[in-house]
Amino acid sequence: MAGIGESLRNIWKIEELRKRILYTIGLIVIYRIGAFVTLPGIDASVLATINQTRNPNDIFGFIDLFVGGAFSAAGIFALGIMPYITASIIIQLLGAVMPYFQKLQREGEEGRRKITQLTRYGTLFITGVQSIGFAINLQYGATGQAIIVSNSVFMVTTVIVLTSGTIFVMWLGERITESGIGNGISLIIMASIIASLPTALFNEFQLKDNLFIFILEIAAFSLVTAGVVLVTQGMRRIPVQYAKRVVGRKVYGGTTQYLPLRVNAAGVMPIIFAQSIMFVPATIASFFPESQGMQAFGAWFTDISGWGYSLVFFFVCVFFTFFYTAIAVNPKEMADTMKRQGGFIPGIRPGKQTSEFVDNILTKITLPGSIFLGFVAILPAFAMRANITTGFAIFFGGTSLLILVGVALDTLQQIESHLLMRHYDGFMKSGKVKGRRV
Repeated sequence: MAGIGESLRNIWKIEELRKRILYTIGLIVIYRIGAFVTLPGIDASVLATINQTRNPNDIFGFIDLFVGGAFSAAGIFALGIMPYITASIIIQLLGAVMPYFQKLQREGEEGRRKITQLTRYGTLFITGVQSIGFAINLQYGATGQAIIVSNSVFMVTTVIVLTSGTIFVMWLGERITESGIGNGISLIIMASIIASLPTALFNEFQLKDNLFIFILEIAAFSLVTAGVVLVTQGMRRIPVQYAKRVVGRKVYGGTTQYLPLRVNAAGVMPIIFAQSIMFVPATIASFFPESQGMQAFGAWFTDISGWGYSLVFFFVCVFFTFFYTAIAVNPKEMADTMKRQGGFIPGIRPGKQTSEFVDNILTKITLPGSIFLGFVAILPAFAMRANITTGFAIFFGGTSLLILVGVALDTLQQIESHLLMRHYDGFMKSGKVKGRRV
């Protein structure tokens, strides 16, 4: 604790770092305030009464998790940053299949600026479409009773306000990344998720008659979090030797570096994809309220604590882990870059053999990583079977825990960099947050 206290004092001593952290906190507070501002034309008290009967485990509950409750409360930030995330994923997937986007990815800073611009345009379009769907869902569902203006006026104002809200949240995220600390978009999502944690802990504490059981639950949560941190930081380092090159009077190369391959290269994306897929059957079944067969089929896919649901969810997560890793990590491109720079893996020929070697290693470490990711995805279901409330159980694994751990580690690494540049000790004894070798 003394070391952490000293690090916190060192953070406060560095004026630039202190300003960046306070700036980041200020913008996140602005975002959280906006989540409680209701859309014009809605009676907030009537909507709150209707939401008490809402199923928190449907696709809308999943979206609500990422916007800190603004979706169910029909806030001006109801769509949050999710349209931007969707646009970014689409652009990334296009980069794997379309030559134009592949060219932009290789053009360095200029290409990144163009990709950022296209992502913004995509965000605007996706937000416009989703805001129309959001307005229709409010008008024709049970929540239609909370609307106090005409449908046409409500539709126009909702589309304008929600689109403006998402663009503003995107701007906040970019400002945090540029002038604050950490990745702004990720921190906004993290703030939305963690907003429900205090309430979940309080409700769990109230429902438990035995304090010892509650302490055991907190200990189990800590162990799961530690395991996720371990796998998130885990990597396989492949040694790469660079040949000596003489340029003028200087000698370059002749050193051994490492090619880091993460055990969980796909991050949280497989769970997000898998969870979205698992919500599709229930959403389709909701369009056929009179069909008992469709309702039973949809109910099976909404019982997130059921054994059948957990088994399917596990294998879908494993599949998407391999799928997204294949898109995000390109062994052939790694081998070509290594060859151009005069690097080679000892005992492996440059070019095709290097690509096959890296691909083989990547497959071997992705398998245990995908199994662990699938297990983390279904941990909330096991927590619910252990009589832990749904609100607290979702933090035992799945998207929530992975995002919280990933964003926290990334932000911690940036703070470490600021401390080390000014010759202060970081949070770790080694002075550096390192990835574990496997």
